[in-house]
Amino acid sequence: MSKPDPTRYRITNWPDYNAALRKRGSLLIWLGKDMTCLAPLEGPGRPHVFSNTTIQFCLSLKLLFKLPLQQTTGMVARLLKMAGLD
Repeated sequence: MSKPDPTRYRITNWPDYNAALRKRGSLLIWLGKDMTCLAPLEGPGRPHVFSNTTIQFCLSLKLLFKLPLQQTTGMVARLLKMAGLD
């Protein structure tokens, strides 16, 4: 007994298909005003102090996109600049 041929689907509405592909690749990120990434220094030579929300956001992006720390930092800085939160 032979296997049946797989069903072939034909695209008849190319504009809708292309729009669906573009929508599938979109990324929506909500950034809140309480995200203080550029926190003030505690003193000379001391590291910045970041909010817990900011740290969780950065680590989520790092794991989601499998990025090293420096690339994650650059990506977050660019996202904040685009959102007008810097």
